[in-house]
Amino acid sequence: MANLTREEAAARSALIEVSGYHLDLDLDQGAATFESSSTVRFRCTEPGASTFLDVKPQQLHQVALNGVEIDLMGFDGERIALTDLAAENEVVVTATMRYSNDGQGLHRAVDPADDQHYVYGHSFLDAAPRVFACFAQPDLPAPYAVMVTAPAA
Repeated sequence: MANLTREEAAARSALIEVSGYHLDLDLDQGAATFESSSTVRFRCTEPGASTFLDVKPQQLHQVALNGVEIDLMGFDGERIALTDLAAENEVVVTATMRYSNDGQGLHRAVDPADDQHYVYGHSFLDAAPRVFACFAQPDLPAPYAVMVTAPAA
């Protein structure tokens, strides 16, 4: 696991300002995984520069930066390289994510009292990329819009 260094965080914070996240989570995929689609809008202070987006998927399906699909061959399992940034950017990431059983990310459990499935979300620090693609550092806050598809029960 690549930990975010202080130098990386400072460089990314100086380079970008996140304006918002739109998240679509499909929790109607079974007990082990869910689908996550993240749209992240951000500004870049140095057009042409590069940075990275954090995500820890079971399977990364597609990434598009400003409407152009990114080749996923270089994806290291945790960071998506974003190159040749514009002044205004939008990145869309679709992925299959795994439910956790450690309380970090999106935890799914069955309550033995009623045999119902319950989901608990925890996105503190480096847990958020286990749910959606994001710039996972506290000095890059942004508003979120979240849409959830869940089983009727």
